Amino acid sequence: MAKFYARRQLSILAALSGLIASVALFDAPTASAALPTPVSAATARSYLSQLTVATENRTGYNRDLFNHWITISGTCNTRETVLKRDGSNVVTNSACTATSGSWYSPYDGATWTAASDLDIDHVVPLAEAWDSGAGGWSSTTRQNFANDLTRPQLIAVTDNVNQAKGDKDPAEWMPSVTSYRCTYVRAWVQVKYYYGLSVDSAEKSALTSYLSGC
Repeated sequence: MAKFYARRQLSILAALSGLIASVALFDAPTASAALPTPVSAATARSYLSQLTVATENRTGYNRDLFNHWITISGTCNTRETVLKRDGSNVVTNSACTATSGSWYSPYDGATWTAASDLDIDHVVPLAEAWDSGAGGWSSTTRQNFANDLTRPQLIAVTDNVNQAKGDKDPAEWMPSVTSYRCTYVRAWVQVKYYYGLSVDSAEKSALTSYLSGC
């Protein structure tokens, strides 16, 4: 009789485990943002050590100096291209506007089914880039930076989260999803290194701290 009850308990536990697994799958994000994979933490640490530390200077900044959301292909501009890349089952009309789909925002863990709920975040904000060297760039380089689909610089995220981030650097703002922070700082450093941008002392300290835990 004891063996019978033991076997019965094992059967119940197995059934419960299967149910829990099914619920976990059901609750999992339906889409994951497809940010180009950043460099490794070790490479990011190496890049960070090579970045110039300098005081930021926003003199002369104007967002319009960064020509963004240019045409990428056909009727699709940069925003629409990222929405298609980062979403799941995205349907677009003849104007390349996303009419349906699912998007998972890795900054805050939210899933959205309306493209209007998403912003395309510049991982390194345009104002931050200006502060750290982009003021001396040509208009072509600024346009390339603002529409860079090759580096981990553009990602679809919850609109009000992006607006809360604003032009803050990692010393001032980080994604609330802690498991994404390593990806975020690796991307930040890679973009700054590629474009030869500087970091301020607080920014470098924060990046060093986050990368040490990657």
